[in-house]
Amino acid sequence: MSANPSFPLKTLFLLLACAAFLWLSPLLWMFSAAISPDSFSPAMASLVPRRPLTLATLAGAWDSADWLRLYANTLIFALGTFLAQLVTITTAGYVFAYHEFRGKTLLFYLLLIQLMIMPVMLMVPNMMTLHQLGLLNTLTGAMMPYFASAFGVFLMRQAFLNIPRELEDAALMEGSRWWQVVLYVLLPMTRPALMAFAAVTITYHWNEFLWPLMVLNDPDKQVLTVGLASFAMGAESGGQWGMICAGSLMVCLPLMVAFIFCQKHFLSGFGFSGIK
Repeated sequence: MSANPSFPLKTLFLLLACAAFLWLSPLLWMFSAAISPDSFSPAMASLVPRRPLTLATLAGAWDSADWLRLYANTLIFALGTFLAQLVTITTAGYVFAYHEFRGKTLLFYLLLIQLMIMPVMLMVPNMMTLHQLGLLNTLTGAMMPYFASAFGVFLMRQAFLNIPRELEDAALMEGSRWWQVVLYVLLPMTRPALMAFAAVTITYHWNEFLWPLMVLNDPDKQVLTVGLASFAMGAESGGQWGMICAGSLMVCLPLMVAFIFCQKHFLSGFGFSGIK
């Protein structure tokens, strides 16, 4: 369907630029407040940094919390969850894509029902289970409810279905075991889908707040979002909005940098897996 010639391309570009600016304005204000000398003044709403520019606010925010420990705990929580999911979603996706068994369709639909269940509904049962296992207040216990992912299984199933079945048959005829077929033949061909899933799941668990808040009581095991909330409560009482913005910037900056460098793989991954 061709574009309407009465609608100039420059107008469309201008509208998209305005929408992008509106979307970026909170980030711009956060960056401006973090490097401006005073964020508690009539000019604090400005999106343009005020002179003289300074890194004192960022340095003060860094010294006000144990960010290295928070980063380490968050990396363990987010990356550890992803690595466990990588095993479960690839094996389950392989079975649903290439193998036939009784009740396969019903089991797959039951798995997808998990996508309709709000995670907050499972928090109390999960906490009771972790208490019985003695895993409360541990990063392993915080990761366990996410070791399986219905979305990840669906994504990998779609990715495997796009690969000719003859490749698996040829590898099996050469004497490869099923896990060797998955590891050395199928996974390299589904790298875009894996990158897309990694972006989704790592971003989700990096920003997770309520579940770690409920499970992790030890300050030495807190993640970034919980640590930022505690830091922001102290800074907010003194009206230190620059400190809050600096702390928020340190939390979200790693994800923004990762997305900038991996957005090509992220977008191609969903196209490769057949998700529109």
